[in-house]
Amino acid sequence: MNTFEALESNVRSYCRSFPDVFVRAKGSVLYAQSGKSYIDFFAGAGALNYGHNNDFIKERLISYLQSDGISHGLDMYTSAKETFLQTFSDKILKPRGLNHKVQFCGPTGTNAVEAAFKLARKVKDRTGIFAFIGAFHGMSLGSLAATSSLYHREAGGVPLHDVTFMPFPAGFIDGLDTIEYMEAILTDDHSGIAKPAAIILETMQAEGGLNEAPMEWLRQLRDLCDRHDILLICDEIQVGCGRTGPFFSFERAGIVPDLVVLSKSISGYGLPMSLLLLKPELDVWKPAEHNGTFRGNQLAFVGATAALEFREQTGLEAETERKGKFIEQFLKEQILPIDPRLTVRGRGLIWGIDTSGSGDETLSKAIASRCYELGLIIERAGRNDAVVKLMPALTIPMEELAKGCEILKQVVIESCASNLLQPELV
Repeated sequence: MNTFEALESNVRSYCRSFPDVFVRAKGSVLYAQSGKSYIDFFAGAGALNYGHNNDFIKERLISYLQSDGISHGLDMYTSAKETFLQTFSDKILKPRGLNHKVQFCGPTGTNAVEAAFKLARKVKDRTGIFAFIGAFHGMSLGSLAATSSLYHREAGGVPLHDVTFMPFPAGFIDGLDTIEYMEAILTDDHSGIAKPAAIILETMQAEGGLNEAPMEWLRQLRDLCDRHDILLICDEIQVGCGRTGPFFSFERAGIVPDLVVLSKSISGYGLPMSLLLLKPELDVWKPAEHNGTFRGNQLAFVGATAALEFREQTGLEAETERKGKFIEQFLKEQILPIDPRLTVRGRGLIWGIDTSGSGDETLSKAIASRCYELGLIIERAGRNDAVVKLMPALTIPMEELAKGCEILKQVVIESCASNLLQPELV
C-alpha cells in the first residue's frame, strides 16, 4: 500500500482515474514521477483555463510575494482586492453593461452557491429554489440540495429540502416545453409547488453531460422569472471565465441574470476563489451575515487581475472560438463516423462524446482509461459517466490539441472494436 492509500481518505477520486504521482506541469502538459508526460484535456476540472503555471500570471504572483504583500486579509481593504475589483469592473462588467456588485465568498464554488441561495431567500422571503434535472451546483448541503445526482445526494446523510427539480430543455427529457411546464406550475393553484425565491441553472450542464440550453429558451426563462418575481441565478463556475468563448456563457442569449456565481478559473492560476455577483438592489446583507475566513485570498486577487489582463492582451476569446471549431470539426468528421451510435455536443473548448447510445456502459471508462495509458488525461461526465469530456486549457497550443485529438481517435477506434460495436471505419 502506498502513502496515499495508507494515509489519505477513501473519498479521493480523480487519482483513481489518473494513478500516477505528478511532479511538474507547464501549459497543457503534466509530468509524472515515472518520467511520463501527459497532454491535459482536463484542466483541473475547469480551474486551469489559462494552463498550468501561466508565465504572465506567475510573474505577477512571484512579484507580489517578493514584495511581502498581504497574503491573508479576511474582508479587509487591501490594494490587491482594490486592483482586482477595478479591473473586473473595467474589463468584464462595464463593457457588458452589467452593474452587479461583487461579494467574495469562501474558497470554492459551493460557497458562492450557498451565498446566492441565502440572499435570494432573504430578498424574496421565500424558501424554495427551482433547479434542473441534471444539475451540479456543489457538495455542501445547501448546494447539494440543488444537485440532482442521486449518488452525491445520498452521501449528504440528511434529507435535502426546499429545492424542486424542473426538466432541463436538453438531454434526458426531450420534446417537453419546459417553460410552459414551469408556467403551469406557477399559475396553477393546485400544482402543490410554491413559488420559489430563485431559479438556478447552468447554461450548459458540464457535469450533467454537456447539455446546453437553447438561447431562445434562456430568454424565455428570463422573461418567466421577471413575470413571476423570481430571481435568476446563473452558475458560471465551470462554463464561465471564457470556457465557451465569451467570458460569461449566458452572454450569447443576451440575458442579464440577477445573481451570478463564479469560481474555478476566476483566480487564473488554480488558486481558491469564488464570487457572487449581485444586482445592487439585491444587496440587502447586514455585515457578516455571510462570511468566511478565506474570502480574502490576496494571491487569488493578484492572479485574477493578471488573468483578466492576459485574456485581453492575447485575444483569448477569439482563440477559444478558433480551437473550438477545430474540435467540433474533428469530432464530427473523425469520431462520429467510427460508430453511428456515438453523438457529440459542446461549445468553445468544452465538448463531449456521448457513448450512451452504444448500449455498453463500460465504453466511456474504457476510452478514458486507454487515453491515460497513451498519455492523454481526459474525464467523463453525465449519467453513468457515459460522456467523455474534452476540456483543455484555453491556451493549449494547436499542435498539442491536435495530438490529443489523434490519441482520442485511436482509442475510440480501438475501444469500439473491442466492445464489438462494429464501427464503420474498423
